[in-house]
Amino acid sequence: MAKKKEVNYIWGTGRRKTSVARVRLLEGKGNIQVNKVDVDTFFSTQTQRQRVRAALKAVDCEKSFDIFIRVHGGGYNGQADAISLGIARALLKQNPENEAALRDGKFLTRDSREVERKKPGQKGARKSFQFSKR
Repeated sequence: MAKKKEVNYIWGTGRRKTSVARVRLLEGKGNIQVNKVDVDTFFSTQTQRQRVRAALKAVDCEKSFDIFIRVHGGGYNGQADAISLGIARALLKQNPENEAALRDGKFLTRDSREVERKKPGQKGARKSFQFSKR
């Protein structure tokens, strides 16, 4: 019986709002798959695609790795930001010398803003019902 070839992935996790992205880096040709779909098919806008590839551009590794991403939660913009952070963290694990370039581009900073909760007696987090004097 043949032994299965062991593959060593480099893992990175990214979060943004309610989106969570688990990123696996593997030496390869530059293919990026999000939820088993090509990145250009998954993200409809050019800005989202650029955001996903931005950390790779910062360290000149666009064609060096095949990237496999599982992402869930939130919307497409939040998912693109979560993926960007996950890729940056994985690139940092792969080569600690990339830290300066990734920090300069602010790819390693987690955006901690979350949705404010709805308050009781109000329409939303900030919006209130219309006030009536009489």
